[in-house]
Amino acid sequence: MIERKFVAENLKEFQIEEYLRSTLGKAGLSYIKLQRTPVGEKILICSSRPGLVVGKSGSNITRLTTELKTRFKLENPQIELIEADQPWADANIVAEGIANSLERFGTTRFKGIGHKAMTDVMNGGARGVEILISGKIPSSRAKTWRFYMGYIKKSGDVAVSGINTAYTIAKLKTGVVGVQVRIMPGYTKLPDDVEYLDAMAQDTKTGATEKISADQAIANENAARKEAKKTEKKAAPKKGEKKPADKTTKTVSKKKAAPKKDTKKPAETDAAKDSTA
Repeated sequence: MIERKFVAENLKEFQIEEYLRSTLGKAGLSYIKLQRTPVGEKILICSSRPGLVVGKSGSNITRLTTELKTRFKLENPQIELIEADQPWADANIVAEGIANSLERFGTTRFKGIGHKAMTDVMNGGARGVEILISGKIPSSRAKTWRFYMGYIKKSGDVAVSGINTAYTIAKLKTGVVGVQVRIMPGYTKLPDDVEYLDAMAQDTKTGATEKISADQAIANENAARKEAKKTEKKAAPKKGEKKPADKTTKTVSKKKAAPKKDTKKPAETDAAKDSTA
C-alpha cells in the first residue's frame, strides 16, 4: 500500500509539471517542484521571465490555482515564483528558447539560432555545450545537426551528475523537430582538477617570511633552476681549453733529481809522487 501511495504521488507531480510546461511554454521555465506542507501544497516555479507567469495583475496565478484545484484535486495550492540566476547555464531554458525561435523563424535560420545559443552559453561562463537539432531540417529527409563548443564529458559520473541535459520539441509545418541541449557549467568539478597549497617564501637578507601563491612559488623555483644552469655553463671549460690547475696542489715531477758530478780532481797517491821524483 505504501508503494502505491508513493507511485501515485510521483505520478501526480509529473502530471502537474507537464501541465504547467504546456500552459507556460514561453516563460523560460527551469524547473517545477511540488512540496507538501501541513497548510497545503506549495508549487515552486523557477523561470527566467517571472512576469509572464504572473500575468497582468496576477491573472495567470489565479487561473492556475483554480485549475490545479479542480483538475488535480489539490486542497490549497500555493504558487511561488523563483527567478533564475544564470539562465544561460540552464539547459531547459536554452532548449526552450531554441524551440521558440524555430517555431517563430522556421527552418531557414536554424544554423544562426544554434550558433547564437551556443555562443551565449559559452559567454555565460560554461565549460562546454552541445546542441542537437534533429528533424526534417532543411530538406524533406530527417537529419541531426550538431553544434558544440568547449569541453564536455561523455562518460563517467561527471557526465551524469555534472552536466545539465534537457529535451524539448518544436512543432513546425514540416513536422516535429527535437532539440537536445547538454551544458557543462563552469562550477562543475572534474576529477583531474588539482589545487596547489600556498607556499611560504623567506627573504634571505631580512629573514622575514612572506605568504605567496603556488603559481608564484613555482615561477620562483623555475627561475632559480635557470640561474643555476647558467652558472654551470659559465664554469664549464670550452672545447680545446685545458682546465686550470689547482693552485693549492704542487706538481711533482716523476723523474728524480740526478746527483751532481764531482768537479774536483782526485788527489794524487804517494806512489805517483815517488815515480815522478
